[in-house]
Amino acid sequence: MDPVTVIEGCAVATVDAAGTEYRDGYVVLRGNRIEAVGAGAAPASDGEVQRIDGRGCLLTPGLVNTHHHLYQWITRGLAADNTLFEWLTTLYPIWAGIDEEAVRIAATGGLAALAGTGCTTTTDHHYVFPRAGGDLLGAEIAAAAEVGLRFHPCRGSMDLGASAGGLPPDHVVQTLDEILADSAAVIARHHDSSFDSMLRIALAPCSPFSVTPELLRESAVLARAAGVRLHTHVAETIDEQDYCAETFGCTPAQYMEQLGWVGSDVWWAHAIHLDDSAIETMAKTGTGVAHCPTSNARIGAGIARTADLVRAGVPVGLGVDGAASNESSSMIEEPRNALFFARNRGGPRAMTVRTSLALATIGGARVLGRDAEIGSIEPGKLADLALWRLDTPAHAGIDDPVTALVLGSAPPLAALIVNGREVVRDGRLRTVDEETVGNQVARAQAALVAKAG
Repeated sequence: MDPVTVIEGCAVATVDAAGTEYRDGYVVLRGNRIEAVGAGAAPASDGEVQRIDGRGCLLTPGLVNTHHHLYQWITRGLAADNTLFEWLTTLYPIWAGIDEEAVRIAATGGLAALAGTGCTTTTDHHYVFPRAGGDLLGAEIAAAAEVGLRFHPCRGSMDLGASAGGLPPDHVVQTLDEILADSAAVIARHHDSSFDSMLRIALAPCSPFSVTPELLRESAVLARAAGVRLHTHVAETIDEQDYCAETFGCTPAQYMEQLGWVGSDVWWAHAIHLDDSAIETMAKTGTGVAHCPTSNARIGAGIARTADLVRAGVPVGLGVDGAASNESSSMIEEPRNALFFARNRGGPRAMTVRTSLALATIGGARVLGRDAEIGSIEPGKLADLALWRLDTPAHAGIDDPVTALVLGSAPPLAALIVNGREVVRDGRLRTVDEETVGNQVARAQAALVAKAG
C-alpha cells in the first residue's frame, strides 16, 4: 500500500482554474499523487500516516523553472557589467573547458539552489559540447536524480561558428550530423513520456546567431517524429533583432515562424522584443514563453511584454535562466520580479500577485506540456508541493498569505515534496550535503577559469 502523507493546518493556494484557496486547509498525498485537498481538518486515513504540521505556512504547487543553463553555476560573477553579446564572447572561451565532472558539480549546485527556493520541476538548456567533454547531458541527468527534482533537460546545439558568421568560437560548435545523431540517441536513452515521468528530453538549438537554418529545420523534424518538445532563445536583445534584420531580412519571431518553430510543442526563452503580430502568432499557435525577468534585468536586455502575452492567451512560464546571468537562481524571486516588471511597463494593474504565482506554477507546467500532471493542487495530480513558512518576523502583519509570499521577503521552506518524496524539510536539503557541494563548486570554478588562462 502506498504511504500516506497529510499536510494540515496551513493556508492552501491550489492555483486551480477557479483559483481555489483555503485559509486553513489540508492536503492528503498517497504515494506520488494528491488524493484530497480541502478546508479544515484532514479526513481520517487508514494505516500509518506521516503528518506535517502546516500551521503558520502557505502550501502552493511546486514552482516550475522553464529556462536554465546549469553548467553556468561554476561561472557565476563573471562579465558582470556587459551586454549579452559581450558577456557571451567573454564566457565562451571559459565554457569551452567544461567536462563531465565540471557539469555534474555545476548541475548539483544549481539544482540544490532551485530546490531550496521552492522549485520542484526544472528544465535545462545545455548547448556547449567540447570535443573531449564526455557525456555532459548524462552528468546533469545524474545530478537531478541525486538532488531529487523533476527534470526536463534540453539537448542544445550550435553549428554556426564565428568563421561562418555566427557568434560562438568554432571550437565549441558541432556539425549538423553530429548534433542530429546525438539528439536521437539522447531521446532514445532518456526520454520518459509516462504520466509521472521524472525525466523528459527536448531539443534546443541555441539561438538565431549560433545555429544554421538547417539545424533548426532538421531538429524540428526529429523532435516531432519522436514526440518531444522544442526550445530556443528568441527575441532576447536588440543586438539579436539587428542580426536577424541584417542576416535574414526579418525579425527573430518571423524567422522562427518561417522555419516551423511555432506550435504548442515549442517554447521560446525570453521573447522580450515582440511586436503585436508576433504575439498574435504565438497565441494562435500555442507557442510558449519562458519569461526570465531577473536575468533580463541583469543583462539589461529589456522588459518583456508579459502582461500582453498573458492577455493574448500565450502560454507563459517563468525561468531563472543561466546562473552566469542570475547568480542567485532563486525561483521564488521570479514571480516577484515578473510582477514588478509587468507593472513597471504597464502600470499598477498590469499583473496581480496571484497571476504571478500562477506563472510560476501552472503557467510553467503548461509551457512544458504538463499542466494535466503538475502545476496545481488537485486530486489525481502529482505530489509536487512547496510549504512556505510565513510565521516569521519578516512576514508578520501581512494578512494575505499569497501577497506575503510574492511581495514579502523570500520565506524559508518548511517542506518541499517532489513526486511524493521530501526533498527539503525545515530549510535543509535532505538529498545532498549543501556545504560539500558548495566547496566543490568553488574549486571547479577556480579550475575552469585557470584552464582558460
